[in-house]
Amino acid sequence: MNGESRRIIAGPFNRVEGDLEIRLDIDGGKVTRAEANSPLFRGFERILEGKDPRDAMTIVPRICGICSVSQSVAVARTLAAASGVRPPPNGELAQAVIHAAENIADHLTHFHVFFMADFARPVYEGRIWHEAAVRHFKAERGEAVKAAIQARAELLHIMGLLAGKWPHTLSVQPGGTTRAPDARDRIRLLAIVRRFRQWLEQNLFGDSLDNVAALGSLGDLDVWHRAGDAGFLRLFLTIADDLGLAEMGKGPPRFMSFGAYPRDGAHLLAPGIVEEGRRRPLDTAAITEDLSHSWMLGDTAHPSRGLTVPDEEMAAGYSWCKAPRLSGQTMEVGALARLVVEGRPLAPALLMGGRGNVRARVVARLVEIAISTLALEEWIRAMVPGEPFITPFELPDTVEAEGLTEAARGSLGHWLRIEKGRIASYQIIAPTTWNFSPRDQSGQPGPVEEALMGAPVLPGETTPVSVQHVVRSFDPCMVCTVH
Repeated sequence: MNGESRRIIAGPFNRVEGDLEIRLDIDGGKVTRAEANSPLFRGFERILEGKDPRDAMTIVPRICGICSVSQSVAVARTLAAASGVRPPPNGELAQAVIHAAENIADHLTHFHVFFMADFARPVYEGRIWHEAAVRHFKAERGEAVKAAIQARAELLHIMGLLAGKWPHTLSVQPGGTTRAPDARDRIRLLAIVRRFRQWLEQNLFGDSLDNVAALGSLGDLDVWHRAGDAGFLRLFLTIADDLGLAEMGKGPPRFMSFGAYPRDGAHLLAPGIVEEGRRRPLDTAAITEDLSHSWMLGDTAHPSRGLTVPDEEMAAGYSWCKAPRLSGQTMEVGALARLVVEGRPLAPALLMGGRGNVRARVVARLVEIAISTLALEEWIRAMVPGEPFITPFELPDTVEAEGLTEAARGSLGHWLRIEKGRIASYQIIAPTTWNFSPRDQSGQPGPVEEALMGAPVLPGETTPVSVQHVVRSFDPCMVCTVH
């Protein structure tokens, strides 16, 4: 019956990267408590101990085949901070192009392959939009899915020209990039981005990228939505309105960004935090990792002093994921957080009571595609063939450093300690570690655990469709979470 009290284990979830289970307490047809479990320990942080620090450039990107460039960029920035090197202007531009291309590809895959397929489920038969969802997004058969995968593949030709290969490029280095494109390569890069832009405007948006990036309010978004029926963003907005996705999956009223795509001392999307609607600078010294509900041994500490020691007996806790906190508080990270922190006016308008939600997270990722693709063209034009793309670097025998970046799913940080020329400690906090963290010693739930509170559960559901919408709106990458 709908009103019965019960506990279920939802998962393993398909269409997410890695392994995820969520324990749900259900009462009155709604989720009353959620516990997110990362059930696989990998331990890359332990693998790195004792290695030459430069080996991290090869090892760490193997954490994940989806966001390997983000890991490469984080390693590069960590080693750059350790050595004091700064890439030349061309090197910053090339790193930004490589990184943004991967993040855009991640956003595209999330929307077409991971997220929209749930709306093609039989549970939604009879909805006015269901037939279109099935035609375009049905798993393995959707017309839009096939077209998006092809467009994504063509965009990633950028990697062949700038990164040598993808995933796991070694082109991204602390001092810039090893590949120096010439004038002909620059023309080819622009041609790739222009073709991709045309595909986005014809298929995903049904409008120019400039118009999408300029949307500034819910009123603007609604007028834009009603102005036509072209583009899959409009289809999603129709679905979101019908299912009330703006009221579903409300996370904490706190958002964080480490800053995306630095150039000349600034970022395309700025670093900082927004808490209860107020923006303030980011202080990474206030980051701690709580282990009280993790299968880890040790005490709460800043990642520069943190340990990754698995509790083999799994005596306490319910996840291999640690619980990162900023000044003791949870933070939502991701595209929505980046746009909120940057101050893009549409982003705070998408919040409900100052909190993220399913609609807001998905719209933010699509709007970020428009913003980032426009930036790709600008960055490629700004490259000056013939000028340096990399600066040599030397590492000291003893040093501590941090490297911060933004992966598609949110804030990614690396903390390194070198002693006698070797890695003494290497700690990583991935975006999904923030969003899918377990509870902390005060009992505060992680962001996705909080967002699942109140999610409706239909009679007989074992992995409720509402839970899947909320979970996929965060787009978990569990292999990065447990390294």
